[in-house]
Amino acid sequence: MAGLVHGKVAVITGATGGIGSAIARSLSAAGYSLVLNAPSNEKLHSLAAQLGSPCVAVAGNLRVESIPQTLLSAALHNFGQCDVCFNNGGLLEAGNIETVDVERICNMVRVNVEGAFRMAYTFLQHFVQQGHGHLVNTSSILGQKVRPTVGAYAATKFAVEALSEALRMELGRTGVRISCVEPGLVRTGNADRWENPVTELKGAAAPSEPEDIARMVLQILEQPIRQRAPQRVVHAVEPVLAAQ
Repeated sequence: MAGLVHGKVAVITGATGGIGSAIARSLSAAGYSLVLNAPSNEKLHSLAAQLGSPCVAVAGNLRVESIPQTLLSAALHNFGQCDVCFNNGGLLEAGNIETVDVERICNMVRVNVEGAFRMAYTFLQHFVQQGHGHLVNTSSILGQKVRPTVGAYAATKFAVEALSEALRMELGRTGVRISCVEPGLVRTGNADRWENPVTELKGAAAPSEPEDIARMVLQILEQPIRQRAPQRVVHAVEPVLAAQ
């Protein structure tokens, strides 16, 4: 296979969601060994059974402080190294001021910000120590522009963008790379419980597919160190919402 990678190891959070599972399949096909994380042990093992490369499933919620170190340790124990962290786990909550569920919003913030930050710092400290590595954060087009009713979600992605940019500045002269993927509207099913179908919002009739994001991530990972890819945007006809 063209572009086949031998000997590289990637950790993927949110691995059973639309984007996460597409990334797992793409990296597996490219020859990566994988450590997969998501809350559901059953879904993780179902995904792992479909992949052709070595993989380890580690169930756990990103709200748990120890999960990032557990995932890094799983990569080192099972494969002897870790080269890529795809920091993708997250939630999408939204609602107008009259009906918004504040507890769900706060839970989303803990996962999307605290959980993502813990993952980033844990893996980057290891990458700096070993002299190389690539952190890819899943942000959103909403990390650049805001829409009504999704302000809290957008705020979590603004936070990921700010951290990523600061870390890129700090580590720019090292062998460690940091990238953000900013999807627009993606057909993942994350917003199926909303009153209005996502594809009807703002006239976005043709959402991207998770596989579109996976192709972009693989392109980012294949770039030589001299060609850094800090931000990549994948959007539909009208980029409105993104979900892992």
